[in-house]
Amino acid sequence: MMNKVEEAIVYATILHQGRVHKITNIPFILHPLEVAQILSTMTKDEDMITAGILHDIVEDTDGSLQEIEKRFGERVAFLVSSESEDKKNDKNKPASWKRRKEEALKVLINSEDIGVKMVWLADKLANIRSLARMYSELGDGLWQRLDEGDPDEQKWYYQTVAENLELTLNKTGAFKEYIKHVNYIWPGTFDSDKARYRKYREVSIDGCKLLGRGAKGEVYRYDDELVIKVFNNNNTYHDVEQEIALSRKAFILGIPTAISFGIVSVGDRYGAMYELVDAETVSGCISRDQGRVEVYAKLMAELAHEIHSIEVTDEDIFPDAIGRCLEYIEGGIERVDEELSERCRKLIEALPPSNTLVHGDFHTGNVFIHNGEPLLIDMDRISRGYPIMELGDFYYFYVVLGEDDPSVVEKFMGFSYETSRRLFDYFLRYYLGTEDEDRIREVKEKASLLSYLRIIRKINKNVDLSDKDKKRIEGYREKISELTDRIDSLDI
Repeated sequence: MMNKVEEAIVYATILHQGRVHKITNIPFILHPLEVAQILSTMTKDEDMITAGILHDIVEDTDGSLQEIEKRFGERVAFLVSSESEDKKNDKNKPASWKRRKEEALKVLINSEDIGVKMVWLADKLANIRSLARMYSELGDGLWQRLDEGDPDEQKWYYQTVAENLELTLNKTGAFKEYIKHVNYIWPGTFDSDKARYRKYREVSIDGCKLLGRGAKGEVYRYDDELVIKVFNNNNTYHDVEQEIALSRKAFILGIPTAISFGIVSVGDRYGAMYELVDAETVSGCISRDQGRVEVYAKLMAELAHEIHSIEVTDEDIFPDAIGRCLEYIEGGIERVDEELSERCRKLIEALPPSNTLVHGDFHTGNVFIHNGEPLLIDMDRISRGYPIMELGDFYYFYVVLGEDDPSVVEKFMGFSYETSRRLFDYFLRYYLGTEDEDRIREVKEKASLLSYLRIIRKINKNVDLSDKDKKRIEGYREKISELTDRIDSLDI
């Protein structure tokens, strides 16, 4: 009697019968068998190896997930689904390549399942082995034979996969081989050390006090002198390295910021250590005494002014914040209302050029009080741009995130949504230095427009939109439409 793996080989051979690789002309069945062999170097799990054999069935044959689940079980079907792109009804595969890859990557980025990660690594290693062989023979002539002929786009895809597999699988031979092939095709993409054994200092946060929570992770008090920022699973080692590098650059420019002195491993996540003796986040301070919210709003406004008073040059190599705002449009409102998205795009692109620094993730969970002075952390989004973008971020965190469900802000910030809204109102008054209600309302509307663009994009990141999600998006679309009827410039 055949075991599951043997049955999968027979099943896949039948369904892939007659198919050949479009460039090499070799039987396609050799690819899933290679994927299975790679998986066998990482695991003895029969379901994972079976999924490797079947991973292209749904994507490239008449086979279905329902049939796979019936024959091989729910676990195998789940793993196959994580690796299946929707190409069957796609008549223009080259044009849709980037969209399909972005949608597929969402599954990997949002998954904590080791089986998903291993199947992805095995498949992409088999693919890049083939690419490396053909690149050695064809050179740049290779790209014109692929659905996506831009080598930079191909690099983006294979690099993103590696960055999202590194922490979990960096000790495997498969991962190290993958890095070598990426560096062969695109030299310098990764530090060559990543292709050798590397052990990160492992620490535990069991029993550590949670100081704050942000969009990218949580901050814990590790001991009397140290705090540790633990990044979410979808943050890669490269993300942490980049944040530390930007923190150092910001410090040199005069921004009061804490500098991390080391990257650590916290379970299956990365962490960054900071020396912050007796420091507490502004969120924690407000949570302890919500009656002093105006005091902390003034502190945040003064800190924002300090950041926005710093101008940088092109040589400082900070990204343009406008790019992030345009991503909100492309990943959100553009998918809902193209005419409205174009109105928003014109408003953003009409902003005057600016070399002003903006933090990009400015909220009370990212500011510590240390010896009576504020210190910023979480510098990965620091950029140059117009301050309205920072005000839009602040409105997003303290107003928009809680409009549909106040508990979201309460959990995120550690204090009530009512206090959160008061914090924004005080902050804006101190930042603008005015009690003129018309002036305050004008700036608030501009900030809210950027915030609604951001929240639609956030909702659209969900793999499957629920009816509630669709209703929320429509509500925000209507608000954006009303605002663009009144706003003719985002200049403040």
